[in-house]
Amino acid sequence: MKSEYTSRRIVIAGGGTAGWMAAAALARTMGHAIDLTLVESDAIGTVGVGESTIPPLVTYNRLLGISEAEFMRETQATFKLGIEFENWKQQGEKYFHSFGLTGRDHWSAGFQHFWLHGLTKGHTASFDDYCLELKAAHEGRFAHLPDNRMNYAYQLDSTLYGRYLRKLAEADGAKRVEGRIAQVELAPESGNIAALVLDGGQRIEGDLFIDCTGFRALLIEGALHVGYDDWTHYLPCDGAIAVQTASVRAPIPYTRAIAHDAGWQWRIPLQHRQGNGIVYCSRYLERDAALDRLLSTAEGQRLTEPNFIRFTTGARRKQWHRNCIAVGLSGGFLEPLESTSIHLIQRAILRLIRMLPMGEVSERDVAEFNDQQLTDMYQVRDFLILHYKATERRDSPFWRQCAAMEIPDSLTQKIELFRETGRVFRRNEELFAENSWVQVMMGQGIMPKAYHPVATKLSDAELEQLLAGLRDSVEKTVASLPEHHAYVARYCGVVDAAAA
Repeated sequence: MKSEYTSRRIVIAGGGTAGWMAAAALARTMGHAIDLTLVESDAIGTVGVGESTIPPLVTYNRLLGISEAEFMRETQATFKLGIEFENWKQQGEKYFHSFGLTGRDHWSAGFQHFWLHGLTKGHTASFDDYCLELKAAHEGRFAHLPDNRMNYAYQLDSTLYGRYLRKLAEADGAKRVEGRIAQVELAPESGNIAALVLDGGQRIEGDLFIDCTGFRALLIEGALHVGYDDWTHYLPCDGAIAVQTASVRAPIPYTRAIAHDAGWQWRIPLQHRQGNGIVYCSRYLERDAALDRLLSTAEGQRLTEPNFIRFTTGARRKQWHRNCIAVGLSGGFLEPLESTSIHLIQRAILRLIRMLPMGEVSERDVAEFNDQQLTDMYQVRDFLILHYKATERRDSPFWRQCAAMEIPDSLTQKIELFRETGRVFRRNEELFAENSWVQVMMGQGIMPKAYHPVATKLSDAELEQLLAGLRDSVEKTVASLPEHHAYVARYCGVVDAAAA
């Protein structure tokens, strides 16, 4: 007997990274159980600057059965082991947020407690010396290791990623319709979206609509008016400019985030070029001055015209309303400081697949989706605020504002708990785990006043053996790794980056 569900029509409004990530995942996992259409216009550009990612994308690609080498070749990607933050605590200082684990945790306490105890016993090695990914990044080395011992993500061309996913989605049955959305038609009796009407008059009907129209949010906001919570009082930057330049050296396996007096700049090395950008607060830095600063510091020949982006950090009050789900920028924006944009797209898509309705949309599903999605965004928001709030810089009005600003109670609790006890707790499967918080808090100058007593169970000799053994293991493993650019060239190279 044929299920009524086989004719369910899902319409994705907008392409780009969000639209084609959604299309590829839905087409691959749901197959002929759905009728999937994506509407986009070649005349409408995408933001297209989300070049730096985090490790969950590795899992996402595996879920879709994507060949990593092929994907990296198609997107001119390099490997990424973390982010180096320069000038955030103080000008001239830097720290590294890696994707790996540092040392070895005990079930009752993280490794930082043992390292802190070691400081009282005269051990002087940096916390960084116990992290494989961090040391490999600084040495410019990378390789896949047995048992997934190296945690990594990608630095990629997001426009090429969208094109690659389009090929996968269409091969799995997704249909693309070219056209500009002129009207979102609502059903008068229910208030649900009934159809998208295109410029030429074509009408695309659907049962479920996914809004991937970016900042415009044509469906979730333009038609359904769900409202928006503005978070610029916590994250004051409101502008960005991106430009691509030719590579002048072999690509390194990490992204750089370099703070300036009114925001920060990024450097993202791909196989064929480098991505550069500046994020700034227009209250303290005018657009033309920001552009001058970006162009004067970007290395290599300019390959593209500057891409100007204005944004308001925040989130839609509802990510799912009636029969419409916002995915990507249509659902909100958190600046790219920790490379979370593509991850939040991924979380929304996988969450939607788990909650995909069989018949009528369940309000319980809607409520659960909204709660989980907004929880993700609140937790990422707090982690981003940490970078601005926990600063010792007082050299500009921007940094003085950041240091003095009120922050959410949830973040205050996290910071003060760590400052007083050295403890960090991960809640509700939040994205950033204990080691991420520890690296950033200590990197920004927050040092614990105490540590867990379990660390004192070790004798001095046992503590020495533990710490020295961990350092030695990291050092030997890093020394055995090939250079990152050479590994990329062999594994997935488009060109030999070392020759650039």
